[in-house]
Amino acid sequence: MSLSLLSRYAFFAVCVIFTLASLPFLEHDWLWPITAVTGVLSLLGLFDLMQSPHAVRRNYPILGNIRYLVEGIRPEIRQYLLESDSDALPFSRAQRSLVYSRAKNETADKPFGTLIDVYQSGFEFIGHSMRPSPLSDPSTFRVTVGGPQCTQPYSASVFNISAMSFGSLSANAIRALNQGAKLGNFAHDTGEGSISPYHREHGGDLTWELGSGYFGCRTSDGRFDPERFATQAQNPQVRMIEIKMSQGAKPGHGGILPKHKVTQEIADTRGIMMGEDCVSPSRHSAFSTPIELMHFIQQLRELSGGKPVGFKFCLGHPWEFMGIAKAMLETGILPDFIVVDGKEGGTGAAPVEFTDHIGVPMREGLLFVHNTLVGLNLRDKIKLGASGKIVSAFDIASVLAIGADWANSARGFMFAIGCIQSQSCHTNKCPTGVATQDALRQRALVVPDKAQRVYNFHRNTLKALAEMLAAAGLEHPSQLSAKHLVRRMSATEIKLFSQLHVFLKPGELLTGEVNGEFYSRMWQMARADSFEPQEVAAA
Repeated sequence: MSLSLLSRYAFFAVCVIFTLASLPFLEHDWLWPITAVTGVLSLLGLFDLMQSPHAVRRNYPILGNIRYLVEGIRPEIRQYLLESDSDALPFSRAQRSLVYSRAKNETADKPFGTLIDVYQSGFEFIGHSMRPSPLSDPSTFRVTVGGPQCTQPYSASVFNISAMSFGSLSANAIRALNQGAKLGNFAHDTGEGSISPYHREHGGDLTWELGSGYFGCRTSDGRFDPERFATQAQNPQVRMIEIKMSQGAKPGHGGILPKHKVTQEIADTRGIMMGEDCVSPSRHSAFSTPIELMHFIQQLRELSGGKPVGFKFCLGHPWEFMGIAKAMLETGILPDFIVVDGKEGGTGAAPVEFTDHIGVPMREGLLFVHNTLVGLNLRDKIKLGASGKIVSAFDIASVLAIGADWANSARGFMFAIGCIQSQSCHTNKCPTGVATQDALRQRALVVPDKAQRVYNFHRNTLKALAEMLAAAGLEHPSQLSAKHLVRRMSATEIKLFSQLHVFLKPGELLTGEVNGEFYSRMWQMARADSFEPQEVAAA
């Protein structure tokens, strides 16, 4: 017998031999527990030899299971024992600790200087003033959303809860988020899963997200139902309507909630049948061109009684958004707001290829949308939100500096209600009760306690933002601009964001004298009557 063969089966053989040899001596009290253990291990070894899916277990009976055990707990071991404070997987320990501290109303101050290498390329900071401003009241950090065609504008906080559906999140998670939003007077985006009874319990302001499945306002065949929409949208708790064109985690993908995961509550909330898969198509059926999108926005605004209506998307083909912009000019219909989601966002599960390699990162998408609206003299009529890995006051300040009017956070508020980044959201086995429909698991999430943490996180983050603004010599977030944000380019060079990027002048796209070949070419390719590009002759 070779040494290799002996090493592979030795432990299994010892267990079997000990079990058989000890059977006649079980009258000894000390022996039978050991025999029971070796007997169970022997049965496990036999099963390993006979099973077919796992080659390691067939070659290493009993011991081969250690490999799968270690693999199963690897994320937890790495997160709690091995990762550094700055490893972003996808959020670093430092980021999570910041949220936890602020949610618990504990100090988030750090002694002994920064742990960040400030001489590393990519390091960013806000320039401060030699004459800081007096500290502003964070409760005044609001923006009025609602353009000239809106009759019920909404005063929104500059920091709000991003889209997360009931079904993806538990009932208790939705309750806690909405109660916290009510306490802090900020908005809670429903996600595309519609408005559940849990969104309504505490009366917090809602942004109703309308996805391609039209959940909560759909016909039996999954198309948009104007009457059902009007009934929901005119509720005073609904403050804004957001059409979801795409999302950061999986833009252009759509999704399916398998029928075995559709509970009666989810079916009732979404307006779907039990026993059927819940399908979110990859594109809308209510419109198919930029012009039709504008008319759909106008229809929703009228049906809702004049509330702000906008859309959320992750930028993909640049000419498609410019086609929407051309449709605004052609129809005279304007969205009240646009939320730019980044590919780095995503609370839902998605194919790895989509998560890693589809969609434009949030900052580049935001800058492109901002520039396009400036170039068409529309920026003052349309408000911009930004969503994608935002958890700190600096995160908020950095997106406001390059064009956003407000910021949304999804995972930040998940941390506030207890998420530990176990990345088991899609398994229904969330250990903290945040992302599960298991009644016993979500019972662990105590709503009044977590609602207070949501409120604390929001309040303390805006307090930190107020302190940053004061240090920069500013009094309101709307005063932030690209000249306040700085990035290190190399060991010997730093640049203001106003130096780094192209910023179009007001009306520049209308005059045809565009600063930058890219914007000029995308504008020529864009079509108001189709999302397809227009052929443009090479320069």
